[in-house]
Amino acid sequence: MPWNNQGGGPRRPIQGPWGGGPPSPGGRRPPNFEDLLRGGQDRVRRLLPGGGAGGMGIVIVFVVAVLIWAATGIYTVQPGEVGVVQRFGAFVRQEGNGLHYHWPYPIETVDTVDVAHNRRTDIGLRFDRAGGTREVPEESLMLTGDGNIVDITFSVLWTVSDAPKYLFDLQDPPATVKAIAESAMREVVGRSDLQSLLTQGRAATETAVQKLMQGALDSYGAGVLISQVPLQKVDPPEEVIAAFRDVQAARADQERMQNEAETYANRVVPNARGKAAAIVQAAEAYKSQSVAEAQGQAARFDEVYASYKAAPAVTRERMFLETMEKLFGPADKIVLDTPGSTAPLTYLPLDRLLPRPPAPSRPAAPPASPASQGSPDQGPGQSATGDGGGQ
Repeated sequence: MPWNNQGGGPRRPIQGPWGGGPPSPGGRRPPNFEDLLRGGQDRVRRLLPGGGAGGMGIVIVFVVAVLIWAATGIYTVQPGEVGVVQRFGAFVRQEGNGLHYHWPYPIETVDTVDVAHNRRTDIGLRFDRAGGTREVPEESLMLTGDGNIVDITFSVLWTVSDAPKYLFDLQDPPATVKAIAESAMREVVGRSDLQSLLTQGRAATETAVQKLMQGALDSYGAGVLISQVPLQKVDPPEEVIAAFRDVQAARADQERMQNEAETYANRVVPNARGKAAAIVQAAEAYKSQSVAEAQGQAARFDEVYASYKAAPAVTRERMFLETMEKLFGPADKIVLDTPGSTAPLTYLPLDRLLPRPPAPSRPAAPPASPASQGSPDQGPGQSATGDGGGQ
């Protein structure tokens, strides 16, 4: 029985828009859903030509909706990217950069993958938004082949080489690359000793890790290409790093001294070899000269002997004169003693008898003694000179 508010009967409750319940506080009622729906239908009729009467309005709405749905299939692939098109979840093709079209969702979908730029995965350290770094010891501490512990942080630079494999063959490619990088580095470090990792073995370690990672990823069909594995830090544990640095400095000094010694040896040894070669060449020259002189003397002796056999007296006389010439040639005084004579010895001043060019700078010679003045006119002197005609 309906309530009424007249008379003394009970007061009728104020109902809400749904037919029951009091209105909201403040006198404001919530909107009526039927009124909202009816108002929306009126707006659609006003937008359609002819007020949307009949089935033509529905057709137009359907056509517009289909056009809008078809337009969602237009997509653009940026330079350096590849578009991977899937039809009902299965790969059908990949597109290069530019404007393309695919069947709208849910028939076909497209995923774009950057294949031109390097991606970076850090192992053993993390970068925060402020630009700082934080080390992760559980990733960086590794055991070497000689039983030592080394703290290694490194990065992996990689690119996508096959977009479909990258999207479909691995569930989480970045996490897979990180796990393989850590595993490969631990394997390579486990085969190396600490000293080689700290000194000259860094490049070999990077190459070995890159090759090992690429082989593992290729076996998984990951579609990933490892371009570089640069080592960021290779140090002993922090507790013993001071002692290891001292050892490393001593080894560096040892290598420096060895290099200096090799440099000195490379400078001294060629000089010594050159001097030795010069001595050998001088000895060979002296040998050749001595042999040639000996052969010449022998040939000369043979010629003298042949002349002596032909004319012994003449040869003896010539040899005597040549010998006297050699003996008395440099002498400036000769004293002759004639056998069987009781006369005094004859003195021949050859330095005055032989003509010499005048010397203006020298002082005049002192006067000769009477004995020396008369000696050139004496007969014995002439006889002596005639006997020594070879002079």
